Amino acid sequence: MHIALAGNIGSGKTYATYILSQALRYEAAYEDDRDNPFLMDFYQDMVRWAFPMQIYLLNKRLETTLAIQRSGKDYVQDRTLYEDAEVFAPVLREMDILPKREYEVYRALFEKIASLVRPPDLLVYLRASVPTLVDQILSRGRPYEENISLEYIRKLNQAYEAWYESYNRGPKLAISMDELHGREDGPAQLVDQVVRRVVSLF
Repeated sequence: MHIALAGNIGSGKTYATYILSQALRYEAAYEDDRDNPFLMDFYQDMVRWAFPMQIYLLNKRLETTLAIQRSGKDYVQDRTLYEDAEVFAPVLREMDILPKREYEVYRALFEKIASLVRPPDLLVYLRASVPTLVDQILSRGRPYEENISLEYIRKLNQAYEAWYESYNRGPKLAISMDELHGREDGPAQLVDQVVRRVVSLF
């Protein structure tokens, strides 16, 4: 079973990956920002670094996804192959951060890469409002996130909603992180919703 989590910056993917992997006794595949050589530069100058950032992330997502699928083990993954190309890149294009030619090259490459891998057995979208996202981003205090604009977060959230509604690669589940945020039974509720959806697949 391959469960892949999706969600905006600050939606709680890393936290949810840990909770679910522990509860289900699955392996966990985390997105490690520390290895990203473009991250700091991207948030300092998005126009200059958007294209290499997206190419780097696409390559890392492919590596992670192929490793999961070849392992034969059950996994929870904290970011899908699809979000960068189908959420982040279109928003960067809309905001004139990613030039048209670079966007088209990137999309063509993504389509070829996406055809090489199976979609996850279950996509779990961690839905969160902008206030919740901002609260989470501020509370974790990552220096490179200090320059993220509110407009960028809002546009990403709108794009995520549209993307989730149109996602048709396989089974999916949306979980309201607003409802679980700060609740003592939040982790248990998260696990319960995912387990119920997994059981429904069999």
